[in-house]
Amino acid sequence: MSERTGQTMNGPTGTEVLSETGNQRKLPEEWLATRRKVAKVETEIKKVIIGKDEIIRKVLMAILAKGHILLEDKPGVGKTKLALAFAKTLDLRYTRRSFNYDTTASDIVGYTKPVDGGSVYMPGDLTDTNLLLADELNRTSPKTHAALLEAMEENVMTVDGVLHHLPKPFIVIATQNPYGSAGVQLLSDVQRDRFMTRQSIGNPDLESMTQIIMDRTGREPMDSVEISLTRDELNQAISDVSGVLVKNVIGRYISALIIATRDPELVRQEATPRGAVHMVKMAQARAYLCDRSYVIPEDVAAVFADVCEHRIDLHHESRMSNLSPMTVIKKALDDVKMPSLEDFKKSN
Repeated sequence: MSERTGQTMNGPTGTEVLSETGNQRKLPEEWLATRRKVAKVETEIKKVIIGKDEIIRKVLMAILAKGHILLEDKPGVGKTKLALAFAKTLDLRYTRRSFNYDTTASDIVGYTKPVDGGSVYMPGDLTDTNLLLADELNRTSPKTHAALLEAMEENVMTVDGVLHHLPKPFIVIATQNPYGSAGVQLLSDVQRDRFMTRQSIGNPDLESMTQIIMDRTGREPMDSVEISLTRDELNQAISDVSGVLVKNVIGRYISALIIATRDPELVRQEATPRGAVHMVKMAQARAYLCDRSYVIPEDVAAVFADVCEHRIDLHHESRMSNLSPMTVIKKALDDVKMPSLEDFKKSN
């Protein structure tokens, strides 16, 4: 089943591919050792975020894929705790910035201060940060957005014409309040496109809510979260993910899905080429977490909605007809044929 669409996928499974394509090979012990440590990350996050295993895995996938995450949800469902738990278990230098109308670009990237006929750089939020929680991002000004977007895209900051490189890894988890809240404005197409994935945590069910209450009676679960990976080990895992094999047939499948979102009658803004690149990276991360060193078509289908739903915007008439970006995504998955096992085996 697709994780987002509930649609049955008919492509090759990991077991079939291993047994029938000749791709089975012994993975290096270093790769396996890092992968075992990555597996502990989800266990540590689950100490704090209860009943949201799928969201935890998708955020981890985006981090391993060097992507940024947009969390859109109501207050009080655990967005901040999710970011803090990831920072703690991944041993990341963490900064939280609450964005509002008077947050400036210099707050984010720093500024130069005149000193004795010269100048000195004064750090901003990003200067020594691995994980930035950009809280309520859609409350701040376009100029401040622009400073953050450059850092997200290029991993550098420009301050008075001087480039400052960001530490590795650098991850932004941004939250935004639902449109319609006081002081909130919609993020633009360009701003949304910089995020690899958009997720919504949602309310816990009865059992999860009960566990949350009992877990916080007399103690704080965050205190029990332990480091799973050092920063160097996380960077190695990110490198391993980027080396996951992507065959040509996978690239064509991704391209066909992206092109299938171009329906001018329904869609004002379709999925972008950047979205296609992000699909590749998220599919690589999913394959890695499934203990495969190569991407299969099911990986692509599973991440399609997560990567592209927030990039698609419908015409007003389409929205008034109760259509949504998921309508376009499901239609693309139905219309574009998933590569068969034979197609996969024959591809370079």
